[in-house]
Order: sequence, then C-alpha cells, then structure tokens
Amino acid sequence: MSRPSRVLLAAFALAAAADLTSLAVGSDTGHALAKPLLMPLLAAHAHLRGAPRLLTAALLLGWAGDVLLLSDADPAFLTGMASFAAGHVCYLALFRTYGPESRTPNGTPRARAARHSLAAAYALALLVTLAVLWPGLPAELRAPVAGYSLLLTGMAYRATTLGLLAGTGGALFLLSDTLIATGVANLPQLPNPDLWIMLTYIAAQSLLTAGVLAAAPRTATHPPVTSSGSAPAAR
Repeated sequence: MSRPSRVLLAAFALAAAADLTSLAVGSDTGHALAKPLLMPLLAAHAHLRGAPRLLTAALLLGWAGDVLLLSDADPAFLTGMASFAAGHVCYLALFRTYGPESRTPNGTPRARAARHSLAAAYALALLVTLAVLWPGLPAELRAPVAGYSLLLTGMAYRATTLGLLAGTGGALFLLSDTLIATGVANLPQLPNPDLWIMLTYIAAQSLLTAGVLAAAPRTATHPPVTSSGSAPAAR
C-alpha cells in the first residue's frame, strides 16, 4: 500500500470517527460536515490501490446517496434510494466479474447446496422484513422500498461469493438500510438509531471495498510503458 493510499485511509478513519462521535453526542452540524467526506475518501483510497472502476463508482454513488439523505424531504429520500440502488448494481457487476463462478462455473454438489441454502435464507429475510415493514410504510413508498429491498438483498447474497470480508459487508449494508426502513415505517427504534445506521453502513462499505480489492487483480493507476513504447490497455 502506497503512502498516499495510507494517508487517505487514515483520513477516512478520522472522518468516520468524527461522524460517529457527532452522532453519539447529538451534534447535527458535526454529522452534516463529516458524513459527506466518508465515501470520497474511501473511493480515493481504493482508486490508489488499483480498484476496478465499478468499485469507485459504487462508492461515489453511495456518497451521492449520503448527501441526499441528509435532507428529510421525500424527493431527496427517493433520489438517494435510487443512487444507492445504482451502487448496488455496480457491486453486483463486480461480484459477477470477480466471484468464483467467473473462474469455475460448476461448483461441487456440496458448494451448490450451500449456495442454495444461503439464497433461501436471504430470500426468507427479505420476505419477513417486507411483511413487517409493509403496514407502516407510506403508500407511495411501498413499491420503491420493495424494489430496492430486492436489489439490496441480492447484492448482500452475491457479496458472499467474494469471501468473508465482502459477505460481511453485504450483510451489514442490508442491516443498515433495514434500520433506516424501520424508521420510515414508524417501528420501534434502538436508542440513537442514526448512530447504529452509520456504524453499520461505514463498516459495510469498508468491508465491501476490502473484499473487492482482495479479489480483483490490481490495476496500476499509471500503466507502465512496454518496451515497444505503448502502454498496456487498462481495465
């Protein structure tokens, strides 16, 4: 890891600590200042580590969603949800590219059975969550929340193909957004719910980034020049 990438990772950790501390002490100003810094710093760190462009795009779409969700207005909520949905599409493309199926499409019978069981568990979680949320959701948000939840659950399930880091990140992303949805549906909340939402979200994006970086071949930011004088094609 280069020194600039370490500096950016440290800056991301400081911004995360500042955001979580602001939420813990009830400082809306601190949260509004720190939250928009998180994903750009993580995306810049990932870029210097040679991250695939889709990972950088997913993180920056998350940043757009973060900024939009700072507003309580309904249009901003829906637009923020759409931005996060686009980020999940980027993650799904990454998992398809770097997951084991891209190298060994036909797994062992035991591996296939395990995947089917995990898929069934995530599908059940989706159905139970929507059943609990549905009565409390405003009518105009039911269809968007259902569609987004399906996409998010699919992303969380597919993240497990990249290993423990990405799989845990996907599960925490699902948990974080479920906590947001329980607030929208006026369900009972944990004490200081915004703190738990951001804690799980920051951990989710960090672990997803680490998982993708570990699985994806490194791409140099500045491709070396070959003996023929031309640079190899970048991904």
